[in-house]
Amino acid sequence: MASTSATTSSDALRERFAALARQGRKALVPYITAGHPTPDRSAELLRALEAAGADAVEVGVPFSDPMADGPVIQASSQAALDVGMTLDRTLDLVHNAGLSIPVVLFSYLNPVVAAGPDVLERAAAAGFHGILITDLPVGVDVQREQWLGTGPLAFVRLVAPTTPDARMKEIGAHGSGFVYLISRLGVTGARDDVPDELPDTVARLRRAQSLPICVGFGISNAAQAKRIGTFADGIVVGSAIVKAAGESVSAAAKLAAGLRMALDEG
Repeated sequence: MASTSATTSSDALRERFAALARQGRKALVPYITAGHPTPDRSAELLRALEAAGADAVEVGVPFSDPMADGPVIQASSQAALDVGMTLDRTLDLVHNAGLSIPVVLFSYLNPVVAAGPDVLERAAAAGFHGILITDLPVGVDVQREQWLGTGPLAFVRLVAPTTPDARMKEIGAHGSGFVYLISRLGVTGARDDVPDELPDTVARLRRAQSLPICVGFGISNAAQAKRIGTFADGIVVGSAIVKAAGESVSAAAKLAAGLRMALDEG
């Protein structure tokens, strides 16, 4: 849904999570790499994920040095770069997909800064509602944070499992939309387990701030989704979706539908 004002862009995630809370449901937030499996099929993939029950979607901007990403997302990013995918083409992709769920622009800082001072407004006009910068910790660049935090998009922040309580509070105060809690240290990639300490980490984060909490990194199957849905507000699924999308759009949609069912059963 292309946005017509700053209010509708930045509020879309908050409103979606509020609606889910009223329904007693948890959010499914798949991640895709823009331009993967191909530029033409990326829009098809986005629409298929929405139809499979996604509540929001993260769209990653391909980047040449994705230091936080594991091999699956790294490979998808390089493949997209090889066929000319850029941030501007990512904006076009979301505009053309015409989704009715919130969309988060997922990027490293360099591509966003290089896109120019009006990039946040252009992203909102294209149909984005939030932005997540993977390599901008709280307090590192106050000017950039202010730019992102006062723009037309919700500013989604990352929290690591080792983050102290006081810093969790600071992150929550400087973010909006939801908080993305990394389930484990290291790079992205599918895992089979759920860290034993994760429920306690979510509880600490919930005490420290009031934004909805989505857990990501390593979620790949229905059992994980069901368990995490009992104590978090949602899940972010990246590598498993990207890997399935490399097989086919229908495989990615089938995985998303299974995760949706598991969250609803939990």
